[in-house]
Amino acid sequence: MKVYLDDERTTPEGWHRVYWPDEAIELLKTGTATDLSLDHDLGDDDRGTGYDVALWIEEQVALHGFVPPAMKVHSANVSARTKMENGIRAIEAMVRKRDG
Repeated sequence: MKVYLDDERTTPEGWHRVYWPDEAIELLKTGTATDLSLDHDLGDDDRGTGYDVALWIEEQVALHGFVPPAMKVHSANVSARTKMENGIRAIEAMVRKRDG
């Protein structure tokens, strides 16, 4: 399953749309997500941002051997995009190190 986290953009064909970080995390927990595309700003920071999903994945990889999906960021928020892309690179490095 391809998971698309966004509050405004049109969902690309073949992707499953979610609006909030907790929805994305619930799908990730199923182990069926093959791809993940993240927006950062979702309209209500009290409900979280796309970065919260990246942090959850990082914790799961580090502590529980989680196998993350292929990840990308489609946020227009430049500073948040950079932060999230750096997080994804760190996750990918952890996976490479773990899987040898």
